[in-house]
Amino acid sequence: MSFAIVCSDLTFAWPDGTVVLDGLDAAFGAGRTGLIGLNGAGKSTLLKLVAGEVKPASGSVSVRGRVGYLPQSLPLGTARTVADLLGISPARAALHAIERGEATEENFAAVGDDWDVEERARAELDRLGLHHLDLDRTVGTLSGGETILVGLAAQLLARPDVLLLDEPTNNLDLDARRRLYDAVDAWNGVLVVVSHDRELLDRMDEIADLREGRIRTFGGNLTAYEELLDVEREAAERMVRTAESDVRKQKRELEEAQTKLARRVRAGKKAQAEKRVPKIVAGLRKQAQEVSVGKHKQLHEDRLAGARERLAEAEELVRDDTEIKVQLPATHVPAGRTVLTVTGLTAPEPVPGTLEELIVRGPERIALVGPNGAGKTTLLRALMGERVHEGVADGVEVKAGVDGVRYLPQRLDVLDDALSVLDNVRKVAPDASIQTVRNGLARFLFRGARAERPAGTLSGGERFRAVLASLLLAEPAPQLLLLDEPTNNLDMASVRQLGQALDAYEGALIVVSHDLPFLRGLGITRWLRVDRAEGVTETEPM
Repeated sequence: MSFAIVCSDLTFAWPDGTVVLDGLDAAFGAGRTGLIGLNGAGKSTLLKLVAGEVKPASGSVSVRGRVGYLPQSLPLGTARTVADLLGISPARAALHAIERGEATEENFAAVGDDWDVEERARAELDRLGLHHLDLDRTVGTLSGGETILVGLAAQLLARPDVLLLDEPTNNLDLDARRRLYDAVDAWNGVLVVVSHDRELLDRMDEIADLREGRIRTFGGNLTAYEELLDVEREAAERMVRTAESDVRKQKRELEEAQTKLARRVRAGKKAQAEKRVPKIVAGLRKQAQEVSVGKHKQLHEDRLAGARERLAEAEELVRDDTEIKVQLPATHVPAGRTVLTVTGLTAPEPVPGTLEELIVRGPERIALVGPNGAGKTTLLRALMGERVHEGVADGVEVKAGVDGVRYLPQRLDVLDDALSVLDNVRKVAPDASIQTVRNGLARFLFRGARAERPAGTLSGGERFRAVLASLLLAEPAPQLLLLDEPTNNLDMASVRQLGQALDAYEGALIVVSHDLPFLRGLGITRWLRVDRAEGVTETEPM
């Protein structure tokens, strides 16, 4: 197979000495590849190396063809225009100059063969649902989702041979995601995508899993890859059970052998004491017994060591899923209890079915969906009691029927970096004993000394688990959770852990998200669409 991207013995470290990749070998061929892995594994760094944005400390990157790269955060200047972001401003300015009669050699050189640059730019914008954007509109007036789509349009317009996308669906609403999916489906070059978006990853031709500094590639989409991992995990777990049984057997045989040998030694000593055998014979027997005891002990210890080694190897094959296994009975809300009453929901142009009042009862699970900029985050902030004056949240009155109301913002900035994980949770549960907090943290995989690490030293996945712990172990126990785009920038393991924690949660839940597979997995009971013009309306399950 001819590969378009080849990375050989690639090593990269940040200026502070933190090693990200060490001797990595990787190759990507034609088609669509989904690059997955835990937060901090080096996925984004690998894309930057391939794109030439950063240089490796050693090793090499070889790319066949022109590279297009869409990073997570585009370098923006608020005064720049859509045309600037698309990279067509020089050709467009020269074209307009020629149309005004300035037929200079420089202008013709700037246009080249790109006489239809504006038409092609408009076609790409329209294709991504950005027909409303003028080419002269400034970047500072665009939403985050619009900026990402303009960045994607710029790459499609440039027609690279190799396209690299880093978390392209972050901040995109459902409609925008579908347009991006369509663009990915239509792509017929080399595409490498870093993402945790399941629907996007299920459109891939292969999955590359970057784990512990090595890449494992599988032909097929994410669902097929996970099915393979399940089969491998089951086989590995059977090997662990067999190895554990062997260790128990070897321990038992060692103990039995030691008991038998001890009896023989005692019998020999007794015989010598009773002078039933000559002294010289007793001495020879004693020497033989000592040799025999040593040999038997060594034999069984060797067998036990071998069994333990096989167990360690078997356990190494079992992927560490780090499952959160937590019980949260204190979050329970009876079915008929009124948890939240929201009045004053209005809209400039309400449509039939617009809600003027929202009542949340019992352990309801409500999804807030809608286009970027519709006011979903603003509405959540209003539900927390913040006074906001924007769209559907203007004039909202909120009455909570429970004591424990907790809010998880998009930025996850709810921890004090200077405090340990333990002390962060004690801040929100001041009356709980240290042992109670430690027991709770252990279920979030913070055991022993791990609970005492400063929050500022945690990895991305660890930090997210600490945030979850501070959210769900708070006192009074949260009986209403408000979550704002909780899966943004999370690796797939963290998304799975969030789902595990919310499976145990027994209170009411209101979540803003564009991640449909995640929402479906939560067991949403009501779907509400938020629109700046139309207000809040009930919608069909998605």
